[in-house]
Amino acid sequence: MRNVARTSLVDAAIDELRREIARGTWPVGTKIPSESQLAQSLGMSRLSVREAVRVLAHAGLLYTRQGDGTYVTATDESKVALRRRLDTAAAMDIIDVRRGLDLVAARLAAGRRTEADLVALRETLARRDAAGRSGDLDGYADADVDFHLLVADAAHNALLADLYRSMSDALRDHVRDQQQAAQEPDVSHAELLRAIEDGDPARAVAVSVAILDQQEREL
Repeated sequence: MRNVARTSLVDAAIDELRREIARGTWPVGTKIPSESQLAQSLGMSRLSVREAVRVLAHAGLLYTRQGDGTYVTATDESKVALRRRLDTAAAMDIIDVRRGLDLVAARLAAGRRTEADLVALRETLARRDAAGRSGDLDGYADADVDFHLLVADAAHNALLADLYRSMSDALRDHVRDQQQAAQEPDVSHAELLRAIEDGDPARAVAVSVAILDQQEREL
């Protein structure tokens, strides 16, 4: 990192650390250098570095474990803000948003899916069904969300996939809350897969609507 010599050392340290995090110098989940190491790299006091770390921890990019060190938890503050908003969103609000994303994803996937997309969807649906039969709620939730993420990927629209992926943690929590759904037979997701396989956008959209309507009734 370049040596910093500006009027506001704390602001300068914040900017520099934010850039290092964004460019992946320290990937998510890894520990950043100690305060003394950062202070030496930046050419400023440990006090300025400590304050910068505190600010970035409050923003959600860093997390300090007492007696262990400071770890990167995210690389983009906008995504952190979205995650915090989703954490407090009502289940009905999430379904309303999904009505926009899921229907577009299903329609586009039916027209753009590749054979590789279909293979991944089949494998993930099988994993979802197996987890449901065995009562593995966490595995079921993971596979359910993965299936819908793959539908979004099969739409081959990068922005749509990113938007859907940004909601993935909240979607997993929502699915885990629907314990009864994991224990009951479900053919709707298989029907969605068949519609995508058949290249039938209208049927894919109709099945997606039915899936969301059922989830709404289970709230």
